[in-house]
Amino acid sequence: MPTLASRASGLCAARLAPAEYAARFSDAHPPLTRAQALIEAERCYDCFDAPCTRACPTEIDVPAFIQRIAQDNLRGAARAILSANPLGGTCARVCPTEVLCEQACVRNALQEKPVEIGRLQRYATDAYFAAQQRESADPLGAPLFERAAPTGRRVAVVGAGPAGLACAHGLALRGHEVVLFEARPKPGGLNEYGLARYKVTSEFVQQEVRWLLSVGGIELRCGQQLGRDFTLDGLLAAYDAVFLGLGLAGVNALSIAEPQAQGLRNAVDFIAEIRQAQDLASVPVGRRVLVLGGGMTAIDAAVQARMLGAEEVSIVYRRGPESMPASAAEQQWAQTQGVLLRHWAAPQELLCVDGQVRGLRCVVTALQDGRLVETGEAFTLEADMVLKAIGQNYVPEPAGAAIALQGGRIATDAQGRTSVARVWAGGDCRAGGRDLTVEAVQHGKIAALSMHQALCG
Repeated sequence: MPTLASRASGLCAARLAPAEYAARFSDAHPPLTRAQALIEAERCYDCFDAPCTRACPTEIDVPAFIQRIAQDNLRGAARAILSANPLGGTCARVCPTEVLCEQACVRNALQEKPVEIGRLQRYATDAYFAAQQRESADPLGAPLFERAAPTGRRVAVVGAGPAGLACAHGLALRGHEVVLFEARPKPGGLNEYGLARYKVTSEFVQQEVRWLLSVGGIELRCGQQLGRDFTLDGLLAAYDAVFLGLGLAGVNALSIAEPQAQGLRNAVDFIAEIRQAQDLASVPVGRRVLVLGGGMTAIDAAVQARMLGAEEVSIVYRRGPESMPASAAEQQWAQTQGVLLRHWAAPQELLCVDGQVRGLRCVVTALQDGRLVETGEAFTLEADMVLKAIGQNYVPEPAGAAIALQGGRIATDAQGRTSVARVWAGGDCRAGGRDLTVEAVQHGKIAALSMHQALCG
């Protein structure tokens, strides 16, 4: 295969001038100015039984916080947001508002642009967190919440991602002592390791986590992994209750052979490396990159590959654009960043030369009688880097109490109770969810209330 071998060049770091990295990875959506925020807040109709609030998984009182912004009461706005969603700052940046609260905005019925709820939410929370960081005492940044009297109960929360953080915060506010276990070096979970760097910086994620922990009563233990450093049975013996916010540690395999080759890697690992890199120039990327999948992970990986200096980046997806898990807005964003979306194509064979990815043979797909079929028509795409973004899966604890699963994830009731007494679960590891940060927060909130009621009656 001389053409593929001669044209592909392998992975390389420092494809751009140093200043270019900062420019490309700067905030994709700049925050509103005060004047812009006040004007946008005035567009809200302050609806009774607001559909935007009902569309928010964490049930933020959207009209209430927007009216406080209109009154220039940013502390009140931040309190309204963070009382419902303790990770409201990050969610303001990454939540798919275009298919949640903003899609429900009544202005859509009038053929008008919906109120920019997400950007207003960021404006209020950013103002609060900025006030907290100022050296001089600023009343805007004073603590919003106070813990209840100690209950004497101890709860273990496993996983310091959105679900675990929200659960720990809810439990601590109610007076319980919480030990928060995290396998990775830093807390934050998906927010710290799994989001595009241009959407939210690691510095902001950690700032929000520090604020959440500042309520008190939460002990954070990083580098502690369930199944390696402790077991669920051990936690049940030492604590009054346990919450599992484990996320999805496994990555789905392709339906084709995956040879050991340079340039083939998981998109989630690629994204995590970018987020944790002190110097973006140190992250290697191919010249021609293919991303397999159609969700938010695929979009984030593809766009960032372009930002790192890849000349050609394509997302390969076996169905049409309307079936992609990524929203239409995210698909459009990828295209504006120079990413090509190749629909109706399924991977058939990874092409490698001397241990290096050189391309991908694909087969054209189509719908026949409602079923996805391969047409037999094939084509080859050149690539020196292929990123797998076809979904993740839950990896059960290798030993300990047996927890019932549903569809490969932890089965729970509506309050997050699992099949094991005194164990709750939430976030992406819980069956039936949509793998959204904001939904994981709600799982943690609901479980915290349920655990409190079970512990205190």
